[in-house]
Amino acid sequence: MFQTTIARESCTAGVGLHTGVGGRVRLVPAPSETGIVFRRVDLDNFPIEAQGHNVARVSYATSLMKQGVLLSTTEHLLAAIYSCGIDNIFIDMDSIEVPILDGSAEPFMQMLEHSGVRKLRRKRRYLKVLKALEVSEGDRRIGIYPAEEFRVRCYVDFPHPLVGQQEVEMVVGPDTFRHLLARARTFCFERDITPLRAMGLIRGGSLENAIVLTQDGIMNGPLRFPDEFGRHKALDLIGDLALAGLPLLARVEAHKAGHSLHTQLVSRLLADPSLWTITTATTGEAVHAEEQAYQTVLSQVPATPGD
Repeated sequence: MFQTTIARESCTAGVGLHTGVGGRVRLVPAPSETGIVFRRVDLDNFPIEAQGHNVARVSYATSLMKQGVLLSTTEHLLAAIYSCGIDNIFIDMDSIEVPILDGSAEPFMQMLEHSGVRKLRRKRRYLKVLKALEVSEGDRRIGIYPAEEFRVRCYVDFPHPLVGQQEVEMVVGPDTFRHLLARARTFCFERDITPLRAMGLIRGGSLENAIVLTQDGIMNGPLRFPDEFGRHKALDLIGDLALAGLPLLARVEAHKAGHSLHTQLVSRLLADPSLWTITTATTGEAVHAEEQAYQTVLSQVPATPGD
């Protein structure tokens, strides 16, 4: 019913998946109405809000940029924070990329569990979807629809004997995310490693932070779940949806989608105020003044193709 933040600080360190650059992450309590805000402590605490209008690049990871300051691979950390219902938090970073750690959201969940939750005095606001919105590219598509809860359905299909067709559907919350998705790791195909590195990507990738699929198996088993690949894609989806900036009341269905479609959906949703309203947890009534204020910081940002 009320907004939340964390009760105490927590921190971790590691290398970025794509840059290979080491860095530290510190989670810091924030006052009500702050939202989820990254701060580049190496650049005088420069703030980058985790909102759709700050999306920069979405090729193989979701990056944010504000006034030329970049922050990469935000989706796993955002998925954990968003699923845990943390409304206000500062994420202090001293490098360009969020550490990949073990390739899942599990280490971030452990940080949040250490930090605990503190209720604030302001009522929580939700972004409630009123009309359907769909985005597609070829056989990939994603849609968001009215609902009284935050539910996701994620379908993937990879031509590999250990993957194939996988589907995850769930109501998103701290317990469901913790038990169903948090431990699912990112993955790549062995055949893609050399081309990706030639593109300047996955410089920090290793068998300790990503599942590597060979032609007919995996290089670094065992899997944590038989459908770990579909679960991780659902994790990525939730992290990208966090860029809506407020807790969602909506149902989202993603079919073979990736970061590009996820963030296009968020941008197009926020750009059309007729598709949504802002409600409070207690009354469910539209908060018109706050809705108008929220609209002033929203703008549609075209997403760069890529997953």
